[in-house]
Amino acid sequence: MSTLNCQLFIVSPSGAVDPEYVAGAKAVLEQWGYKVYVAPHACGKMGRFSASDDERISDLQSAINAPGRGVILCSRGGYGLSRIIDKIDFSPLKTPDNYKLIVGFSDITALHNAVSNLGLRSLHAAMTKNIATESGSIAVETLKSVLEGKPLSYRFGGTPFNHAGCVKGRLMGGNLSIIYALRGTPYDLNYDGAILFIEDIGERLYHVDRMIQNLRLGGVFDRISGLVVGQFTECDTDDTFPGGAYGIISDAVKGYDFPVAMNFSAGHIGECNLPLLMGANYRLDVSELSQIVTLEQTAD
Repeated sequence: MSTLNCQLFIVSPSGAVDPEYVAGAKAVLEQWGYKVYVAPHACGKMGRFSASDDERISDLQSAINAPGRGVILCSRGGYGLSRIIDKIDFSPLKTPDNYKLIVGFSDITALHNAVSNLGLRSLHAAMTKNIATESGSIAVETLKSVLEGKPLSYRFGGTPFNHAGCVKGRLMGGNLSIIYALRGTPYDLNYDGAILFIEDIGERLYHVDRMIQNLRLGGVFDRISGLVVGQFTECDTDDTFPGGAYGIISDAVKGYDFPVAMNFSAGHIGECNLPLLMGANYRLDVSELSQIVTLEQTAD
């Protein structure tokens, strides 16, 4: 269902953002047809955060509570949602006439987890910097397409670390560090039958290994039906892990029979950060011979 020509709220629930990115994104989104509201503290700064915990809670809750359908665009990620996620009441989004699509990535994975547990969809996609400075890029144009209600379908090349197979399942996940941080909390995910997506930035490879082993030891890989691995950008090189992040992940899942697709173009990669509708049903097909991968949204 298209959300264009609806109300759109720009909030900053995590880190501080350059106000020019918010202004630039607002101008683009208004050209798309949205009535854009910028939250009172969206362009603020308090240490590494956009505002105090209470102010960020207020901005996000006000957007959730606002009557009518629409979109909640998070201005940026960074860090901060783990401090306030348990203070947000997401239940108003469950009312169809009040549903709003939450958009963002990185630290915004905490919000993806929260609404996933309510059976709702959210959008792992570009935020204000990309919208303001990369208009016309594949990330921004595909974001607009999703907001128009068009289903997502991707086809991309494989890697030697892929595992062949074809499955259908509900897509969930996001930033691996946030998924890891929320393990064992009420905001952990229900992985049963899911296609899990992960990406990350700036992590040491031994820490990537630690997080992946947490998923393995916690039984996550026993429960999912497929795995899509996005970009692990700015991770250090480490001779003790010669295969890099993809090698670490491949080693951890080699005893499982679900399909694995590495090197999907999503994560902290600017104009190539392709959107993924979390909570929607997808078909993941990793071919046996050519290692070509198809990831496409399917009907509910």
